[in-house]
Amino acid sequence: MTKDLLLEINSVAKSYGPVVALKNANLSVRPGEIHALLGANGAGKSTLVKILTGVISSDTGYISLHGQKVQFSSPDDARKNGVAPVFQDPALIPDVSLQRNLALTGTNEKRFLKEIEAMGLSVNLNEIAANIELPTLRMIDLARALSHDPELLILDEITAALPIDLADKVIEIMNAQKEKGKSVIFISHRLAEIESICDWATVLRDGIDVDSFEANKQIEDRIVSAMLGEKNNVANATRRTKQSSQDTETLLEVVNLSGGKNLTDVSFEIKKGEVLGVAALEGQGQDFLFEILAGQSKPDSGEILVNGQKITFKHPADAIKLGISYVPGDRKSALMPQRSIRENLALTRFRGVRNWGRIKGKEENRTVDNAVASLEIDTRAKSQVKRLSGGNQQKVTIGRWVTTGFDLLLCFDPTRGIDVGTKQQIYELIRKFADEGKSVLLFTSELREIALTCDRAIVIYEGKVQANLEIEKCNEENLMNAAHGLVVSS
Repeated sequence: MTKDLLLEINSVAKSYGPVVALKNANLSVRPGEIHALLGANGAGKSTLVKILTGVISSDTGYISLHGQKVQFSSPDDARKNGVAPVFQDPALIPDVSLQRNLALTGTNEKRFLKEIEAMGLSVNLNEIAANIELPTLRMIDLARALSHDPELLILDEITAALPIDLADKVIEIMNAQKEKGKSVIFISHRLAEIESICDWATVLRDGIDVDSFEANKQIEDRIVSAMLGEKNNVANATRRTKQSSQDTETLLEVVNLSGGKNLTDVSFEIKKGEVLGVAALEGQGQDFLFEILAGQSKPDSGEILVNGQKITFKHPADAIKLGISYVPGDRKSALMPQRSIRENLALTRFRGVRNWGRIKGKEENRTVDNAVASLEIDTRAKSQVKRLSGGNQQKVTIGRWVTTGFDLLLCFDPTRGIDVGTKQQIYELIRKFADEGKSVLLFTSELREIALTCDRAIVIYEGKVQANLEIEKCNEENLMNAAHGLVVSS
């Protein structure tokens, strides 16, 4: 144990029956350091965070703070000792008010509100947590952690759920913590963030720390190589495999669509075999747009045409019958967490059934097995989807529509919080769909993904289409300018 280290994790291991989450993890963090904790989905990052913050206990190994061994019994115990986490998923009880959630964690309301105001946000303490949008929930979690004035702030994939403006705010907060001599453990799959703000990086692979190095510029290849090991065949940035053949026939047309708080007047079309990107900052109406097209919400005005026919959705099943499938931003909301991979993948195979009767088990098994193989879903924890890594859970949400079939896939930030290898697989899958003549509407909070996967993109600002850009114009600068309401030449 070293006294000049703030944190030392030594030979920590954790297993859940046959599933080994951590084999032998080591990590050292100095005072005033932003330390990146990296690894593919399932490498053990979140398990290590849970051990460090008292959510679970390790099987072997030890943790020390300032040279003294510690073992926290709960996140509250960790906070009292200067370690404050922001977990990968919102840590708020959904059915109670924000005020009650703060009280349950012993959070001082005045300090919390001060942190929220410093972020440029405002909240209603009487609001039920379930009614708060995901990006705001993440910032609430961060403000709550900061209000405890931690020596060590742990951020597990917080920027994955945030638009660019709020992600930049998180980076400012991290740098402010560093200037105060405090430390941050930062988990992110956005490698550009790691290179720009972190001092040091540790990479986990298969539950073992495999590399640790200074996080300066141009280390992306080293990070990817350490993360993927022998599976590293995607170290270089992927480009679209090919431009899908642009069928002159329009699959979907949206005309003057308005509704909700932000969507005011959106018009665009998607052709068959086209991947259309959507870029927007938080709160511009893009989430409500996807909900309308999925049949989950109703517009106030405007028209939706599928294959030239005006349609009205009364229920999500109406959209599914027309071949429109939805992969939501919150993958957990799309899954049955207690059920198996097979049950989740087979869930949507009711489509096309005309008469109730005996399920064709062999056909279903064959279709599900094909989806598992084509998406390379890790089935070690196949009995319950909740035991899968985030990347494999996302593969299941997409895979269920592979088993069913679709004409238009609505993907809302499908690679959020997913490692570089799994992102690559999803990029290739989206392009494969387009090459087969299927259409994809893709919203992403990572602007670089539009150039990697899309044929064209629209940018939504204040509920309207601010720009409609061909792929040659879809660089990050143009997309960002349009997202802030600036005119970009198309």
